Amino acid sequence: MGPGPGGGCAGPRYHGRPVQAPSVRERTFLRLTQTTLVVVVLNIVSGGAVRLTDSGLGCPDWPNCSRRSLTPALSFHPAVEFGNRMVVVVLTVLVAVTLVAALLRRPRRRDLAWLSAALVGGVLGEAVIGAVVVYSKLNPYAVMVHFLVGMALLTASVVLVLRAGRAPGAGLPRTSPATRGLAWAQLGVLALAVAAGTATTGAGPHAGGRDAVRLPVPLTDMARTHSGIVLVLGALTLVELALLFRQGAAGAVQERGRLLLAAMVAQGLVGYTQYFSHLPPLLVGVHVLGVTVVWSAALWFVDGLADHVPERAVPDPVLLDPGAAATGGTLAEAATR
Repeated sequence: MGPGPGGGCAGPRYHGRPVQAPSVRERTFLRLTQTTLVVVVLNIVSGGAVRLTDSGLGCPDWPNCSRRSLTPALSFHPAVEFGNRMVVVVLTVLVAVTLVAALLRRPRRRDLAWLSAALVGGVLGEAVIGAVVVYSKLNPYAVMVHFLVGMALLTASVVLVLRAGRAPGAGLPRTSPATRGLAWAQLGVLALAVAAGTATTGAGPHAGGRDAVRLPVPLTDMARTHSGIVLVLGALTLVELALLFRQGAAGAVQERGRLLLAAMVAQGLVGYTQYFSHLPPLLVGVHVLGVTVVWSAALWFVDGLADHVPERAVPDPVLLDPGAAATGGTLAEAATR
C-alpha cells in the first residue's frame, strides 16, 4: 500500500481471485479407486502365494526382511514374502493418494472421504497384524485375522468404486423388500462361508511354513462345515433368482444375480476339485482368487437392487459459478451433511 497520485492511499495491489487448492474431478477419482481395487485383490492373492509356497517366514523380521537387511536374500522364499510386502507398499501409497484425492474432489462428498479413510486405516491395521504374524511364527489365528482384514479392505474398496461414479444417496429400490432382505441374508451367509473357508485353510496343510502350527480341528470337519454353509448359500441364491423372475425385476438386476450364481458355481467346482485332489497349491491359489471374485460380485449384486442417479446428472455449482469454490458451498456437499 502506498500513497496514490492525489496523496491518498491506493487500493490493493492485486485484484485477482484468491489462489485455490487443486481439485480432482469425479472421473479421475473413479479411475484411482478402480486402480486401488486391483491392487487390493493383488495383495490378497500375493498373500495367498506366500502361504501356499511356505514362504511365510522367508523374511523373519518386520518391516525389514531381516535384522541386517531391508531387502531379501537371492532365494525363493524370501523373494516371495518380500514381493507381497512390496505390494503392500504400493497399496499404502495408493490408499493415501486416494484419501487426498477424496478431500480435493469436486464436488466433495463425505461418504467417499470416509471410505477412503477406512482404506488407510485398514492397510495400517493389516500391516500391524502382518508383524504379529511374523513374530508369532505364523500363528494360525493371526493368519486368519490377517486374511479377513484383507477381505474387509476389499469390501471398502468395492463399495468405494461403486459409489464414486454416481450421485450420493441410497437410490430408489428396484425390487421388493423381501428380495432385498434375502439379498442381505445371502451376503451374511457368504461372510460365514468365507470365515469357515479361512478356518479350513488354517486346519489344512498350507500353513505358510513347514513348522507352523495348525488349527486343532480335523480338516475333514472344517471342510464339511464350509461346504454345508456354501450349499445353504447356493439355495438362498436360487430362491432369490426365482423371486426376481416372478416379480418381473429389471433385466439388469436378474443378470447380476445370474452372474453371481455362475461365480459361486465356478468357485464351488474349484473348491471340491482341490479337496479331492489333496489341495494342490496352484488350485488353492485359484480358489483364493475366486473368493475375491465371488465377494465382489455379491456386493455388486446387492448394490444393483437400487437405481442410482449418475453424478453427472447433478449440476456442479463450481461449473455454474466459479466463485462458489471459494466459499466452499456445493449442492453435493450440502446433500451429504
